[in-house]
Amino acid sequence: MYLFLAFLLVPLIEIALFIQVGGLIGLWPTLGIVVLTAVLGTWLVRTQGRMAIGKLQRSFSELNDPTEPLAHGAMILISGALLLTPGFFTDAVGFALLVPAVRQAVFRYLQSRVVVHQFQMGTSPRHTRNAHHSDGDVIDADYEEIRPPRDPNAPPLGWVDDPKRH
Repeated sequence: MYLFLAFLLVPLIEIALFIQVGGLIGLWPTLGIVVLTAVLGTWLVRTQGRMAIGKLQRSFSELNDPTEPLAHGAMILISGALLLTPGFFTDAVGFALLVPAVRQAVFRYLQSRVVVHQFQMGTSPRHTRNAHHSDGDVIDADYEEIRPPRDPNAPPLGWVDDPKRH
């Protein structure tokens, strides 16, 4: 029901705003504002998107919970879609989602509404394999390491070669 109302009301609001703004400042300035907000919004989304990806990568590398950076990235993506949609109402919502404090408030609201029943990192016990169980994904094979010929007088390569060999 909410989705139906959104698809009904948003275009009506946009049409009303276009008529009002166009009546006040004229056709060409109105279209200029729409194009300007799309260009400015694209630049802001790219800038903030890069920052969000950096925060997400940092949370992965530090093994922190990536929920918040993912949510911020999703809101920035939605913001970009809204800013590329012609209209004043969608632009206002899109620009609002580019403000970190607004995104933080939306995230806190959504976080209070969502209940996580289970969270697990890594593989679950039912997906682990042991020597007595095979799912058909294990390939049993023999291998032989073949090293390229090297000059016996060359110094060892450090961590690659065994220093005892030379």
